[in-house]
Amino acid sequence: MNFKKLVVVLMSALTLFGTFESVVTPEVASAKTSKVYTSKLLKANKQAKEWIAYRESRGSYRARNGQYIGRYQLSASYLHGDYSKANQEKTADRYVSNRYGSWVNAKRHWLSHGWY
Repeated sequence: MNFKKLVVVLMSALTLFGTFESVVTPEVASAKTSKVYTSKLLKANKQAKEWIAYRESRGSYRARNGQYIGRYQLSASYLHGDYSKANQEKTADRYVSNRYGSWVNAKRHWLSHGWY
């Protein structure tokens, strides 16, 4: 097999693998992330939480910046290897409650320091 044919075969295989992976991943991901977490925040805290999420990651659960992961850019050590949406939400609520008392207070801190 000449080099050109080899490259075509490899590219085809990679394309097939990429397609297969994208088809399988959502099913696997939904099996892992079937847990649902519902935050019980009042309107002002919900708004502050969304404001912070937008500033930290543009709202993306997949955002990464070194050791900081997800929608709220939490340290990977806080998430304990579970990067699901439910765990990110629950962990962020717990973190903010323990550190600031509320999302409104966390937003105030973010405004004055550029981080929370």
